[in-house]
Amino acid sequence: MRQAGRYLPEYRAIREKTDFLTLCKTPELASEVTVQPIDIIGVDAAILFSDILVIPEAMGMRLEVLESKGPVFETPVRDLTAIRALKTDGVIERLNYVMKAIEATRQKLDGRVPLIGFSGAPWTLATYMVEGKGSKSFEIIKSFIYSEPAAAHRLLLLLADAVIDYLNAKIKAGCDAVQIFDTWAGILSPWDLEEFSLEYIRYICDRLETNGAPVIVFAKGVNSFQKLAGLKCDVLGLDWTMDIGKVRAEIGTKKALQGNLDPCVLFAPKERIKEETEKILAKFGRGSGHIFNLGHGILPKAPVENAQYMVTCVKQLSLKYHRPSEFTL
Repeated sequence: MRQAGRYLPEYRAIREKTDFLTLCKTPELASEVTVQPIDIIGVDAAILFSDILVIPEAMGMRLEVLESKGPVFETPVRDLTAIRALKTDGVIERLNYVMKAIEATRQKLDGRVPLIGFSGAPWTLATYMVEGKGSKSFEIIKSFIYSEPAAAHRLLLLLADAVIDYLNAKIKAGCDAVQIFDTWAGILSPWDLEEFSLEYIRYICDRLETNGAPVIVFAKGVNSFQKLAGLKCDVLGLDWTMDIGKVRAEIGTKKALQGNLDPCVLFAPKERIKEETEKILAKFGRGSGHIFNLGHGILPKAPVENAQYMVTCVKQLSLKYHRPSEFTL
């Protein structure tokens, strides 16, 4: 996840010349940093460089991405009047720079690896839009859903429809798979999770025009995968707090699983990186249906050589789990 990230010197060299949102909105530059991890790290798929908050920005919200604070919305959405003022018509047209980045990236990749597009889930998008920035307590968005549930549902439905159009447009533009991130799903109680998060992810999955493109759902912090197993998607992402073996046993072969190495392992000595990598592979076990990945985004100070080594370990160690006939005892 977040393959084209701040851990690469080549990425930082580009960022020294431009701000984050300009990088997202310049197709040639966005495609360049998308392809960097393919050439440098050797990963098996490219993740289109973008940001989940381009959707609310396209709805008319003023977005700043500050190095020290992260994303900030100057005027948060906190009542029905503000929700009604969102510009929901023409969102995909205003996001055309993303589709151009997909086209440019596909040319650079030239069929070497698949290209993954992504979107934030409605709940996570709404969290930033209502809070106005990142949060530790999430008291503003939670107060909003408890005191103004009808307005919250209106906002979530608007976002869900936008996500459907956005991901469908990405697939048509050339993405080979799409992923839905619900980064803040884990802050909700089980019943609020169903009402304010999963209901809208389900709504999206049921309406995507995939044309065979796999759909990945990553709901960080959700510990009941039976709830996720019923979604109309192909892959479920796991954060590093989950036991991938137990999840596989819980849901069987209903979905492929993506994950779930702790990103901080990349700061460990190489022998520990190898040990932890094989632990994840062994926990999943033999057979298909596993996309090895970090359990969340790679951290900015992760050593590049350690990321390269982890990828090498995955490619070497996974053979015995996916080609059992070659390793008969």
